[in-house]
Amino acid sequence: MKADQDLFVQSGVQIPLSELMIKACRASGAGGQHVNKTSTKVQITWSVLQSSALDDEQKQRISERLSHRINKAGCITCSVDETRSQSKNIELAKERLIELIKKGLFIPKVRKATKPSKGSKERRLKAKKQRGQIKAQRKQKHWD
Repeated sequence: MKADQDLFVQSGVQIPLSELMIKACRASGAGGQHVNKTSTKVQITWSVLQSSALDDEQKQRISERLSHRINKAGCITCSVDETRSQSKNIELAKERLIELIKKGLFIPKVRKATKPSKGSKERRLKAKKQRGQIKAQRKQKHWD
């Protein structure tokens, strides 16, 4: 993924870079002088409700499925401070945002209720009968 390209999520969904707000700040934690003087942590914010990349149905689905990740303003934020390189953190944050959006847009298949086949019922009963015979043999006492 190149830094100057739109985010390709899936067929029909491509987020323009103009809709992303990328902010760099200082990462927390240990790291010595490097962490104190460089802004390597990256936060990417994307407004779901104001996006032109999604139709109303897709916005609704993402809002429902990712409600725990969306703030009151209708934005999703991804923060990354894993590497010491700001550009790598930007790429990681974009990939995480893409995965979140894919998860939000995923439509699970509708389960069709089925009945067990005749053969599977017979195999189950045969296995139960064999198991019962094994247990019955253990209980028999041989008086000789």
